[in-house]
Amino acid sequence: MSNLKLAVEVVSAHNLMPRHGQGTTSAYVEFLFDGQRARTSTKERDVNPVWNETIFFDVSDPNRLPDLVVEANVFHNGNANSTTFLGKVCLPGTLFVPCSDAVDSRHPLKKRGIFCFSRVKRELVLKAFHTGNHYLANPNQSQPSVNHEAQSESHEPPKVMRLPRPSDYLPKETSPCLGGGHVVRGRFVRGDSPVISTHELVETMHYLFVRVVKALDLSCRDTYVEVKVGKYKEITRNLERKQNPEWNEVFAFPKENLQSSELDVVVKDKELVDGDFVGSVRFALNEVPTRVPPDSPVPPERHQVVDKDGKKKGELMLAVWYGTQADEAFPNAWYSDVILPADTSSAAYTHVRSKVYPSPRLWYVRVNVIEARDLVVPDTSRIPVAYASIQIGHQCLKTKEVQSLNPMWNEELMFVTAEPFDDQHLIVSVEDHVCPEETLGRVSIALNSVERCGESADDDQIICGQWFNLDMSLSNVMERDIDHKFSRRIHLHVCLDGGYHLLDDSSNYCNDLQQPVGVLKLGVLNAKDLMPMKTETGKATTDSYCVAKYGDKWVRTRTITNSTSPKYNEPYTWEVYDPVSFLTVGVFNNGQIGNSSGKTDKEIGKVRIRISTLESDHLYTHSYPLLSVSSSGLKKTGELHLAIRYSCISFVNLMLIYSHPISVKIQKYSFYLDQAVLVVADRLAQVEPPLGKEVVEYMYSDAADVHAWSLRRSKANFFRMMSVLSPFISVLKWFEEVRAWRSPIITVLVHVLFVMLVCTPKLTLSTVFLYTIVIGIWNFRDRQRHPPHVDTRLSHADSTHPDELDEEFDTFPTSQKNDIIRMRYDRLRSIAGRIQTVVGDVAIIGEKIQELRSWRDPRATFIFITFCLFVAIVLFVTPLKAVVIVAGFYLMRHPRFRRRQQMPSVLANFYRRLPTKADCIL
Repeated sequence: MSNLKLAVEVVSAHNLMPRHGQGTTSAYVEFLFDGQRARTSTKERDVNPVWNETIFFDVSDPNRLPDLVVEANVFHNGNANSTTFLGKVCLPGTLFVPCSDAVDSRHPLKKRGIFCFSRVKRELVLKAFHTGNHYLANPNQSQPSVNHEAQSESHEPPKVMRLPRPSDYLPKETSPCLGGGHVVRGRFVRGDSPVISTHELVETMHYLFVRVVKALDLSCRDTYVEVKVGKYKEITRNLERKQNPEWNEVFAFPKENLQSSELDVVVKDKELVDGDFVGSVRFALNEVPTRVPPDSPVPPERHQVVDKDGKKKGELMLAVWYGTQADEAFPNAWYSDVILPADTSSAAYTHVRSKVYPSPRLWYVRVNVIEARDLVVPDTSRIPVAYASIQIGHQCLKTKEVQSLNPMWNEELMFVTAEPFDDQHLIVSVEDHVCPEETLGRVSIALNSVERCGESADDDQIICGQWFNLDMSLSNVMERDIDHKFSRRIHLHVCLDGGYHLLDDSSNYCNDLQQPVGVLKLGVLNAKDLMPMKTETGKATTDSYCVAKYGDKWVRTRTITNSTSPKYNEPYTWEVYDPVSFLTVGVFNNGQIGNSSGKTDKEIGKVRIRISTLESDHLYTHSYPLLSVSSSGLKKTGELHLAIRYSCISFVNLMLIYSHPISVKIQKYSFYLDQAVLVVADRLAQVEPPLGKEVVEYMYSDAADVHAWSLRRSKANFFRMMSVLSPFISVLKWFEEVRAWRSPIITVLVHVLFVMLVCTPKLTLSTVFLYTIVIGIWNFRDRQRHPPHVDTRLSHADSTHPDELDEEFDTFPTSQKNDIIRMRYDRLRSIAGRIQTVVGDVAIIGEKIQELRSWRDPRATFIFITFCLFVAIVLFVTPLKAVVIVAGFYLMRHPRFRRRQQMPSVLANFYRRLPTKADCIL
């Protein structure tokens, strides 16, 4: 007997169909292979069972392995030893790989047959490999029930590196306790605690707030205040030369981390020689009041500042209270969970605060360059080859070149800009192609002086052209007479066009400007296991914050420093104008604080959620994996926990949205889209705290818009196309089984239905639509329960060869060695050759149909025309219904009435003999 053995590790199953009355199932897996049978243990009352058991099978003849199949059947173990079939998976022998190469793979559970109406659902996670010896890694592994001879001395198989399971790449539904109550199946279970209306989608976080207003009657001149509670210590800004300094600053300390029973507020002076201590105020934390909005704010009170000897040094106006993140003082407070280095100035706190950014309104700048007059060149013996160069900021476009002293261009150029226009100028230069360093004239136009048009739908204002004087360059002014300054002119039509909805993002991600139809609420709860981005005191950690974008509104959470599992708990709200849009939430590492100050903010990952996939008034609380693909492979960089709820304002308007175009009077070009992104990035970088250009570009980036070659994405798109065609292929296979009379009852029923539809044709479309309704209702129970997220299996990100990823992320032009480039080029030629062959085969199919009437093959065309004449006569003298019934019955006739040898039909033989244009190709 062969020493080869097959091993199947049964990892788990997902979302099995419940069979118990309580919505659970007791599942086990039974394997069949080459007369051997084995089964796993039964997992009681679990629709997501986990086994982690390994089944081994002996292979009697390794040469027959490619022709053998391991069949895994999943059963429900009911009462009285009754079993219910849940689904099966077939593993061909070619699927088994060496133990070192084996990985967990998901297999959808299939039905036993096409006409089996078992309630089969979801998938089974297996790992298939082969080994030369029989080895049991743990007592949970099972043996086949067939007895075989004892094997020779066994050896331990090579160790397998445990990779992340596919379930680690899927969103996980959670049931957190939020401000609105405990979340159970997308609904709030209200508790006895008061509900915070504006913060019901986040966890309630309790803080100790300390407001330092001002000091009175202090004898010091260089004063600041230090607030200490437990391990936390915060200081106000230093105010010099003021006897009654006023700070009006608020500090927030998380209540759960307070390890003290007292609060110390210390007044200090930097000018004191024998120390900076002036006096202090002490509070007992158990006497601090609690405030819950909408209660009135806690008013500040005067407190005596006492030094070490008990002497009065002045008064300090303070307000101390317990509150939550719903407090009005929270957004402007200095957070104690933001631990900045001691040498960092207070200006660094501007980079860690939360912020709401309105996206600037974008405009088109339309410049129609008509002509120029009376150009003057230094060399009067030649005629210049003139062109106009127009520049706004970083955008620069040029007209065509015309050789003339009075060139006529009549070209329209468009640029993208944003409000306000105070410091923006449109610079028009006329240059000579022969001497580009010599400018023939230049004019600068302030955009705030340009007329606007198209601000409303009925605005049809016509902008007239205007002549502008071209100023000479500095070198020409010194050589020519000053009168030449007014001799050269240019004719321009310039306007700011606001009639078009200028998109700064793909139309799939935009929230179009229409009447609001709903409200979107987002709660950024927390993150977990973020990828470390720096090392602090020997510990790998991250300074992370989140950025959310929907429509023209951007939001940024506060930065949580030195934590790979930060808690944000910040709520945000948007108005929804178009449900066919996306919410984007990204996680970034703050590179503007600490030792990394001045660096760019590195992205960690992002989540995109399509609003139209959300049910109205359903609360989605999921933990989304943050995934990234690089040349080193697929990597999970953490998890982001979000709470999302979409509420519909008007159901009628929401339904009408689907009949409207994506945008009204929209012009979207890739060039203008890129320019719009740069304009928005420049504006958001000027706000405090700024959003870096790298952050904005990453939020806008979309994998679907990447046009570079990727073998991985090509495979993904191919299998997407096959999944679209699979229903049609399944119908053809089903019809072939009907024709083969595999199930006589089904075939007879098809004959009866066929006769009914032919005799009553008005029922045909009704039957089709009714069948579609039934399928839609049947699929309702299998609908996706969570918002769609990145599918690593669909993207082929978890099974891509490293060389394919290295090619995908290679620079352009390439930076690889010649041998690697030659190998990839040969591979690309092979793939392109297959595509070329498929395109040629499709062309041959169409050409043969065209050649039926071309008389290129006279005999074939004569046969076709004669056949058409015969068919026309038959259809004229015979009722159409009778012809269709006879043709249908002939097509579905019993195999006994067909040829014993499966020979092609007469029509197929005739079609294959038709000529094509492939013979004329070199």
